[in-house]
Amino acid sequence: MNYSPESLEAFVQAVETGSFSAAARKLKKSQSTISSAIANLEADLGVTLFDRQSRQPVLTDQGKHILPYIQSIMAASERLNEVSVRLAGNVEPRLSFVLSDVWQTSHHESILQRFSQRFPDIEFECLIAEDEDVIDLIQIGRAHVGVLRVQPRYPVDVTVARLQVGAEMAIYIHRQHELARLPAVEMDTLQTVRQLSLSTFTDPTRNKSGGPTWSSPSLLMLLEMAEQGFGWGILPRWLVEQFGHDVLQELPVAGWPQRIDVDVLWSNKTPPGPAGRWMIDQLRAQNP
Repeated sequence: MNYSPESLEAFVQAVETGSFSAAARKLKKSQSTISSAIANLEADLGVTLFDRQSRQPVLTDQGKHILPYIQSIMAASERLNEVSVRLAGNVEPRLSFVLSDVWQTSHHESILQRFSQRFPDIEFECLIAEDEDVIDLIQIGRAHVGVLRVQPRYPVDVTVARLQVGAEMAIYIHRQHELARLPAVEMDTLQTVRQLSLSTFTDPTRNKSGGPTWSSPSLLMLLEMAEQGFGWGILPRWLVEQFGHDVLQELPVAGWPQRIDVDVLWSNKTPPGPAGRWMIDQLRAQNP
């Protein structure tokens, strides 16, 4: 029996987002199209995947049982796409790479050197973004490969792989601030001081402590704000060491510093070509 890829995607997206309407928005389709696709899948399978009695659709026991099988089918389809891209060997004329400032500069410089030698004629673009903005750029096709800190959830239309390299994040403030002189700093105390918070264009309210906040979508900009004495911020240690001007103090806060894991991701709807796949392979092979 053949199952429509659109029906499988509609089902998984409805599970991921929690509703048919949210799945429709994510897939840029009408709600009726999503409902019909899922209904057709239910008819093909001969089971009821969602209980539609409540306000939001809820997975039935049959739906819960079938979900991992459908996810496996979609994952196998992604792997098939990757193999076909590799076998075709047609190098894309342009590659756009988006990365987070969490990722240490030295990690990608050597890869770019090898990329330049292997693909001398390709047009290459490097973008800087954080968290949800990286995902958004991949989804809309603005970037082909992205590197970002690990997110709690990813949309079903991107493929993600964990990198071996990571970063240490710590809390910093200007050396002349009174908190810099304390032997230990409580989070409650930090909330009385302005936080320099990382925001994104897709979710500008995230990562706020509850106290006064200045925000920016760039970690490098937050570093500059902290150096000007505007407040405290959570910053990668490597960024402070490499681009700071020795004016910041790492605060002794319980639970900090924290190690941040990093992922590479790309679209499974429009996967990158051989140059993009080469970049992904190099990223995944990189040792700490």
